[in-house]
Amino acid sequence: MKKLPIHWKILIGLLLGVIWGLAAISFGWIEFTKLWIKPFGTIFINLLMLIAVPLVLASLIKGVSSLSDVVKLSRIGGKTIGLYLVTTVVAVGIGLLLVNTIRPGDTFSEEKKEQLKEQYASKAFKKQQKADQYKERGPLDFFVDIVPKNIFLSVQDNKNMLQVIFFAILFGFALVLIPENKAGPVIDFFDGVFEAIIKVVEIVMKAAPIGVFALLAGIIVDFSGDVLELLTALLIYSFTVIIGLVFLAYILYPSVLRVFTKMKYGTFFKGITPAQLVAFSTSSSAATLPVTMKQCEEELGVSKEITSFALPLGATINMDGTSLYQSVAAVFIAQAFGHDLTIAHQLTIVLTATLASIGAAAVPGAGTV
Repeated sequence: MKKLPIHWKILIGLLLGVIWGLAAISFGWIEFTKLWIKPFGTIFINLLMLIAVPLVLASLIKGVSSLSDVVKLSRIGGKTIGLYLVTTVVAVGIGLLLVNTIRPGDTFSEEKKEQLKEQYASKAFKKQQKADQYKERGPLDFFVDIVPKNIFLSVQDNKNMLQVIFFAILFGFALVLIPENKAGPVIDFFDGVFEAIIKVVEIVMKAAPIGVFALLAGIIVDFSGDVLELLTALLIYSFTVIIGLVFLAYILYPSVLRVFTKMKYGTFFKGITPAQLVAFSTSSSAATLPVTMKQCEEELGVSKEITSFALPLGATINMDGTSLYQSVAAVFIAQAFGHDLTIAHQLTIVLTATLASIGAAAVPGAGTV
């Protein structure tokens, strides 16, 4: 009997997790699920996050140092970052277009909007204070934050992924510039680390169906006690975000694929399916990165030279879904509270959502922060 592919196992795990979560709510197994099922999902995410930093560090150093031609390095780097920025801005624009057309926040009545203003007045004040603190920062503080003071402190926290990427690119570039007999042993070391990490990924992925089952079951029971009076507005809001994400996944990216490659859509989507399923269940670019690299190299035929440079970089600075969600969320909240945002305000959202998605860590919930 043919062995079932991993992405089908993950999909089955997702469906069983949803079914278990709904059954747990119906039959009173919520506490059991939280205590005995959900922790396995947390363990699965922890395992993936465990290897995120060493994978990014080793793969980027390996990728940059393998581009022995400095001109080639700058050309690939420039095109990669340029494409990432363009798709991010497009994603924000799509989000703003949809939220201004569908206007999910207008679902609330005027009475409800006033109630929301009163209910969240204290939280809004605290957020305003934090926003005022950021206003006092200089325009280049974002770039200051990218440069680490101590790389050993940076690698201790996945939220500092941009600092890790900066060091890895700088270190890899330095290896290109020094004599080959000196750089060779260092490159071989990081090459070995990279291969070992990929092997760890393969081991962890064997537990992926169980991990995503536990994750989805835990998520379902966590939402069981929420008040449902805002369900209509939230459903329309979610629908708005989903339309935007579908446009990105099935129109924008395939269009880019058609322009720059000869690969068929079916081949592409089949190749990235396991990565997409892990991304859906973990909500983490960093956690999905190992699977993405594996699928691109083994199923889509992308060279290690490109994947080891472009994918770790993209996992942190190319968060189109995050930027689209942030633009929709910002305008939705304004609509829900009865505030009309001007064109100038919304252009500010384009800029801040782009920078925020670049600066967001590749971990679950970073976009919310």
